[in-house]
Amino acid sequence: MQVSYETSRQGLTGRYCCQRRHHTYGEPRCQQMAARFLDDHVVAQVLSALAPAALELSVTATRQVETRRAEVDRIWRQRLERADFACDRARRQYQLAEPENRLVARQLEREWEAALAERANLGEDYERYQRQRPARLSPAELAAIRALAGDIPALWAAPTTTMADRKRLLRAVIESVQVTADGATERVQATVTWAGGHQTHAALLRPVARIDQLSYYPALTGRIRALAGEGLGNAAIAGRLAAEGFCTPRQHERFHDGEIQHLIRRLGLRPGLDHDHRTDQGSLAPGQWWLAALAREIGMPAATLFGWLKRGWVTGRQDTRAPYRWIITADHAEVERLRALHQLPAGYHNRRRWTDDGIPIDTSKDKEPDNHGREDLRSSH
Repeated sequence: MQVSYETSRQGLTGRYCCQRRHHTYGEPRCQQMAARFLDDHVVAQVLSALAPAALELSVTATRQVETRRAEVDRIWRQRLERADFACDRARRQYQLAEPENRLVARQLEREWEAALAERANLGEDYERYQRQRPARLSPAELAAIRALAGDIPALWAAPTTTMADRKRLLRAVIESVQVTADGATERVQATVTWAGGHQTHAALLRPVARIDQLSYYPALTGRIRALAGEGLGNAAIAGRLAAEGFCTPRQHERFHDGEIQHLIRRLGLRPGLDHDHRTDQGSLAPGQWWLAALAREIGMPAATLFGWLKRGWVTGRQDTRAPYRWIITADHAEVERLRALHQLPAGYHNRRRWTDDGIPIDTSKDKEPDNHGREDLRSSH
């Protein structure tokens, strides 16, 4: 599957999508899912597999640190050796100078003194380095390395660990990850193939877009009917569902009270605003719909229908009374036209069509709208 990234309120989020046959043959997309839940599962598997290697990791890290310090110490000794050689050379040059050549002797004497001073400074720097970085690690440093190696998740999440380091580690231990979704439901089967051929299987739950995609949607609606029949309020129903293990489409542990209210009205258990046909000009006339009611009749998102309204694809007006809902005018023929329009393939309205004469017609203004601002939708329901 290919990965794509998009910006959301949580920052940069990824999504896996199997769309090769869609691009090549125009077939429907095979499957797609959010990347975070799958990435978290794979990382957890890798960190769990690396936990027994914590002791070996600490020994290797200790050996690497001591090897690096030994290399630096060797460089220091080479610098001291060159400084000793420079001092000895300056001394021999001074001793070989003729006493009559006073200017030459003075110059050689100054060079000898400069070499000795540089050697003394370099020796002091080396002694200071040895005190700060001894060749052998101290007990405190060894304990710090063992603690860090033992806490591999902290090492993985450390700011100094780059994304390239994490990917390099994953590629070193994992050969492939195979994911199969159970239709459009939240159930996913993941198979991790490790380097060497061993496989681990896991049943995961992914977030989905709509509540009716949940595999337990019939059981969920049946439970809501039963709890609403007992006279429980929205908060009480949400609490009972959470206690019984029902999760939201985004895999949150508890439904929001507003979600419960929407489901109850959707199931027709309690009358909602759509049952109130009163407008600023009397009752809804034949062929008039509330925007949300018409969207449900067609089987499309209310946001898309609201976008069509803004584009002029449908006719409607806004009620002047609170909550300022939109009233759409659509008889039976208009409803069927909108339903057929909604069933057109994705991207149909973005393509350039050709007339019988071969003249292209620009339909960019007829582009099917995406999701519009939620602020504008507050008054559309």
